[in-house]
Amino acid sequence: MSLKDAYFYLYTIALLIVGVLLLFSFFRAIRGPRIADRIVSINMIGTQIIAVICILALLLKEDYLADVALIYAMISFLSVVVLCKVYLGVHWSKQEKKEHSQNA
Repeated sequence: MSLKDAYFYLYTIALLIVGVLLLFSFFRAIRGPRIADRIVSINMIGTQIIAVICILALLLKEDYLADVALIYAMISFLSVVVLCKVYLGVHWSKQEKKEHSQNA
């Protein structure tokens, strides 16, 4: 077994492990139980996809995939920021409604 074959098996096993972890994260994003858990799992899914892209870049020896991973990291970060902003807006509006109903 050559070193090239060993790296191929290493990358394949790493992709399988990250794939299984992606399924668990996706399950947590759907099931919850809280919104905060869902947001964290969506962030974790984005990070795991970046890891998959980087492993594929090494496996396929394609340098442009590292650039794709960087772009995906920026998009993933912005999506989590937007989701947090939306969640905070919903939370604050519910809190204001509770305060108005208690004062009335």
